[in-house]
Amino acid sequence: MPQQTVHKVEVNPQSVRRTNTYWSRMIRQRQLILMSLPMVLYVFLFAYVPIWGWMMAFQQFKPGFSIFEQTWVGFDQFSFLFTDDSFIRVIRNTIAMSVISLVLGFVTAVGLALLLNEIKQTGIKRFIQTISYLPHFLSWVIVTGLVSMALSTDGGIINDVLMKLHIINEPILWLGEGKYFWGIVGLSNVWKEVGWNTIIYLAAITSIDPSQYEAAEVDGAGRFRKIWNVTLPGIRPVIVILLIMNVGWILNGGGFEIQYFLGNGQVLDWSETIDIFVLKYGLKIGNYSLGVAAGIFKTLVSIVLLYCANIIAKRLGEERII
Repeated sequence: MPQQTVHKVEVNPQSVRRTNTYWSRMIRQRQLILMSLPMVLYVFLFAYVPIWGWMMAFQQFKPGFSIFEQTWVGFDQFSFLFTDDSFIRVIRNTIAMSVISLVLGFVTAVGLALLLNEIKQTGIKRFIQTISYLPHFLSWVIVTGLVSMALSTDGGIINDVLMKLHIINEPILWLGEGKYFWGIVGLSNVWKEVGWNTIIYLAAITSIDPSQYEAAEVDGAGRFRKIWNVTLPGIRPVIVILLIMNVGWILNGGGFEIQYFLGNGQVLDWSETIDIFVLKYGLKIGNYSLGVAAGIFKTLVSIVLLYCANIIAKRLGEERII
């Protein structure tokens, strides 16, 4: 009888050890896994399951019929988007307001955190911090109402102050001229969120080793030199991480509610963002397919921007998300 050849399967002990370590760690952290399970299910049900609706972007969707009974049109909706002048204008508005809000938000939040860190009186520091982050808890409906009142031509505080200082001779219709709209959105976002964003940087500053400040003081560094050489490098990883995350949201236009509530027919060419475009075509006009196509474009571009920012941070040797 011919002899049967027995092949020996070599098992990598290192791989087995790594697998055992992985599962033992999972068992040790089972409480944390069970605690996070509801959030994972929530994200899966409300963020990933609805993705099947993206098929509408490749159809001429009509309500009342199953999504599988619709007329397939391929990439016609996307072709219309990129040849429509109004959508190009919408992209311009979205990116412009996002960049303005992003730059102003980072500069003011980091600056306020540095200033608060230099205040030695705990009571004054807490008072300023509380006053600055309270607007974060206000609804955008209230915030936009306050902004409208402040910018009103009839008793608005902004016009009254500028006229008292003789900077302007007559009230300016701030919300009626498009050239002012982007700045109003950026400053409104700063006023509402600067205090909340400052908390993150203050927490990062407290993690800096105090001996670094002592060493800098021994070397003769003044207050501004310590900020530049110790504080800013110490919070740089946090700044980079938050910057990467905010780049992924750059097509949000700095928000949705503020443009929707402050916008009007006079500034439509400056106030309409991608989200408002989706709302207009999807719900008001009834072209659901075009609205979904615009939403897909926004999502894919956001993912690309997020990964590009992460890769750039990695090549520069900075902290990154993944």
